[in-house]
Amino acid sequence: MKWSSKCIGLALGGGGARGFAHIGVIRALKHEKIPIDIIVGTSSGALIGGAYASGTIPEELERKIDDYLNSEEYKSSAIRTIEKSHEGERGPLTQKIQGFLQNKFLLLQAMFKPGVLSTKEFQSMIDFFIPDILIQDTTIPFRAVTTDLISGEQIICSKGSLRDAVMASSAVPGAIEPLERRGLLLSDGGIISMVPVNATRSEGADIVIAVNIARGIFSDEKLETAQEILDRAPDITSYYLTNYEITAADVVIRPDVGNLHWSDFSRAGNLIAEGEKAALDSMPDIRKATPLFRKLFPKRKNRKR
Repeated sequence: MKWSSKCIGLALGGGGARGFAHIGVIRALKHEKIPIDIIVGTSSGALIGGAYASGTIPEELERKIDDYLNSEEYKSSAIRTIEKSHEGERGPLTQKIQGFLQNKFLLLQAMFKPGVLSTKEFQSMIDFFIPDILIQDTTIPFRAVTTDLISGEQIICSKGSLRDAVMASSAVPGAIEPLERRGLLLSDGGIISMVPVNATRSEGADIVIAVNIARGIFSDEKLETAQEILDRAPDITSYYLTNYEITAADVVIRPDVGNLHWSDFSRAGNLIAEGEKAALDSMPDIRKATPLFRKLFPKRKNRKR
């Protein structure tokens, strides 16, 4: 459904922990008084976008992240276990051995169930950031992009539970169990669209500001096993598909997210600042893109959805 009242859309890309950069981007846009009429998010973009769209200001989001990462719930969670397994790959020999064993254990688990984390285990994180409301009731119109694993189609969640929509959009394949809803098996929106520019357009945005938090294409990791090559191949595919889609955006903001793994939550403390810096650096392009629409529609009024 396209809304004629929409003008500026914010497309927030996926990338796990790298999604913290979205908070800085939103803070900069808010500070510079750039109006956002609709937010569309994929994966962590859906988490941050959904929280902001429902009324949580950037400063409160930053505080919530600190609280969550320092909570016993997070420290004992399966998410932290996944993170530690990747931390071990970068550490000294003893840590590498521990990381190797944890990785093997996680892979073994994944062979016997649809995800290392069940929806129940991941739900507490979603609930911590996302209020229990309907998508239709967000302060700013919001959409979450997911993928139906049965039909292979992109699903844009526009109504129903906000928590369910964010949960489905964030369900990283293999790591988080897909969500079953109304005959659909919903998983990470990034399978089809890592930065949902086209979905933002289809939902009525005339001007799209996209935020790409994907890692760069270069990797210095040794590719010595079949599993490592299998993991590397989809990263390359995703990189080029994402670059193709973001050409349709009016402005693309690219925070410096380094090469962080999606699960490196506790290593992402500076990403909010990087997001804000990237957005401020892009402000001349944003202001160049937005006044034209204001001139064409100087009397645009907010309409009821």
